Amino acid sequence: MKTTFYTLLALLFSISAISQTSKKQEDREAIKNMCGCYEVTFNFAETFNYSNDSLYKPSKTKVDKGLEWAQLVTDEDDKIQIQHLLQVGNPAEPMIIKHWRQDWLFENTDLYSYNADNEWTFEKSSASKVKGQWTQKVFQVDDSPRYEGSASWVHVDGKSYWENTTPAPLARREYTTRSDYNLLMRGNRQEITDYGWVHDQDNTKIIRETGKEDIVLAKEKGYNTYVKVDDSKCAAASQWWKDNDQKWAIVRAKWDEVYGRNKDLVLEEKVDNKPLYKFLFEEEGYEKEAEIDEVIESFVKK
Repeated sequence: MKTTFYTLLALLFSISAISQTSKKQEDREAIKNMCGCYEVTFNFAETFNYSNDSLYKPSKTKVDKGLEWAQLVTDEDDKIQIQHLLQVGNPAEPMIIKHWRQDWLFENTDLYSYNADNEWTFEKSSASKVKGQWTQKVFQVDDSPRYEGSASWVHVDGKSYWENTTPAPLARREYTTRSDYNLLMRGNRQEITDYGWVHDQDNTKIIRETGKEDIVLAKEKGYNTYVKVDDSKCAAASQWWKDNDQKWAIVRAKWDEVYGRNKDLVLEEKVDNKPLYKFLFEEEGYEKEAEIDEVIESFVKK
């Protein structure tokens, strides 16, 4: 009787382990399905405003289109990195713009939560809280932090999606035009579709001040579609990455060392009146490891 019980228990554990492995593999395939060449349409519209100012002007509805190459950079069992590159201009001689990066970490316990005004708070989650989850970490064009959150991929009724709500800096489209709020609470849903994938957002524009309750200024809807096209359309972006990946590996390594300090992070907006990306992009000539390390460190206040 005792032997039968332990045999049954071992069988149940075995079935559970196989099921978890299968689910994780589904997750990994969904994440990697975001790689490739896409025709992207970015749609944003302010939906509701809660301002007490009668002269309040909502952000204009914004629609942009472009060609984007999503390059698989790292493909490990518990870590997937995807670098996005915009390909714009004359198709015969396109210009390549290094865009955002997304890292996916399985059952990650170390997170940086944005706290407004270029500050990120380091948070340590318990292993039980993130069991089976993936953290999506999103980075700026210079690989400095933007936002991150942890949640489970869901595969049901033929759908595969991941969704999370997390605080973030102002979007690039608003950063230079809006100063009446300082935090964007991002509701992100990334869903794999038959045509590619969609980034569906329900965002809240927030005014955050130390010692005060957050004030909700407005709501925003974002709906970005990524329609898969033949990889050959993004050949120029793919080649650009091959030509430049070593430099950006050095940049990522330095940032990994900064993040690995596991403490609150405050960054300078500018040094010598220039943002970090201006130092790191090609025309500035920062190519060597020592130069890159030094300039990134100069932006770290603590």
